[in-house]
Amino acid sequence: MRRGWGVSLALAALLAAGCASRSPAPVVTRSLGTPPPIAATVKPQPAAPAAGEGGDTYTVKRGDTLYSIALDHGLAYRDLAEWNNLTNPNMIRIDQVLRLRPPGDGATADQGGVQVRPLAEAAAPQSRPLDSRAPESRPQESKPAASAELVKSEPRAVKLRYSPENLALLSQSRPSTPAVTPAAAPAPAAAPSLAPAPAPQVASIARPEIKPPPVPAPEIKPVPPATSPPAASQADDDEDKVDWGWPTTGRVSTPFSDGGNKGLDISGKDGQPVYASASGTVLYVGSGIRGYGKLIVIRHNKAYSTVYAHNSEILVKEGQRVVKGQKVAEMGNTDSDQVKLHFEIRRLGKPVDPAKFLPAT
Repeated sequence: MRRGWGVSLALAALLAAGCASRSPAPVVTRSLGTPPPIAATVKPQPAAPAAGEGGDTYTVKRGDTLYSIALDHGLAYRDLAEWNNLTNPNMIRIDQVLRLRPPGDGATADQGGVQVRPLAEAAAPQSRPLDSRAPESRPQESKPAASAELVKSEPRAVKLRYSPENLALLSQSRPSTPAVTPAAAPAPAAAPSLAPAPAPQVASIARPEIKPPPVPAPEIKPVPPATSPPAASQADDDEDKVDWGWPTTGRVSTPFSDGGNKGLDISGKDGQPVYASASGTVLYVGSGIRGYGKLIVIRHNKAYSTVYAHNSEILVKEGQRVVKGQKVAEMGNTDSDQVKLHFEIRRLGKPVDPAKFLPAT
């Protein structure tokens, strides 16, 4: 009894070991195709242009005014206020970013952001195979023979031994086929006549000959030689060709220096005439810039402008057109310790040495 019980336990252990040695069935992931992933490309934030480097914006610093910012960039303070929606030119704060270009003129540059685009734009999504297993692990499917459908199973041929009875049986089972006599073909119908009909005759009509009237030869007049444009219009096309003149008479007490005096200080008498150094348009009139007193700024073209400071009286208005040598102010000592004219020439808002532009005395 115990021996039979031991044999049963051994058989059960062998069956359990056989079941445990079987490998698990492979799991196959089937997919008809997935769209390409979407990648987010982060565009770096462009660095803000430094103040005074000809950028599109300027950050307000301590001591700045809207008038001084406009002067340093060769702009009109009214335009600067309009571009930045400032109703009061005196209301600006430190670290405020001001626009130096009109809207739509490159001032709203790309400030960076996230640009989303597909990784593969031109490639179409490819579908995965239904079975991702290796070719060696795929079961071999049995293919039916190509000629299986062409094999007929009925009727089957039966062999009989030769005998008179079997011969008579075969003669009776063979059907007799009646003879078919072909019908006579119908006679072809007569083809219609395709002869072309005679063309109708058209009587020719004589037309009278019409001659055009004679055209007189055009009169050729000599063209006068082209005259060259005046020298003033040629100078307007070139920003560097400005007809400069001295703004007043007197001795240069302080010359131009980089990082120091931004122009020439010309000493004189109170009420002495101050003239426009070149033709242009009055850009600013006022005393809103500290250290300049009563000030006039005249724009001559897109590049050059002039500054006339410390005047006692101003004789022009903003937007007025002036010509070279026109009296625009009288010399004084407003915001200065002595009577003098502080004169500057600025190119694109940056001070340059006036002595290099003014004629020799």
